Amino acid sequence: MTNGEVNFVAKNDRGLIYYQVSESTLQPETMERELKPLQRIKDNYPKYLLTLDEVGATADYDGIRKENVLKWLLDK
Repeated sequence: MTNGEVNFVAKNDRGLIYYQVSESTLQPETMERELKPLQRIKDNYPKYLLTLDEVGATADYDGIRKENVLKWLLDK
C-alpha cells in the first residue's frame, strides 16, 4: 500500500480543487484508500471523489463530495 496521492489538483481564480478518481468505491477498503489522501489535506478547498458507481453515487464524506463521474461531466 502506498502513502496515497491525490490524482488531480486544478487551480482556478478561486483557488484549488482536488480530484480523486476511482472506478468503484463500493468495497469499504477501496473507499478508505481513496478518501485518505483527500482527508489529509487540511485546507477548505473543494475535494471530489469521482467514480462510476451508480449505487451511492452522490454522497458527502466530511466535505469530500462523491459523485458519479459521467453525471458530473455532463453537468459541467
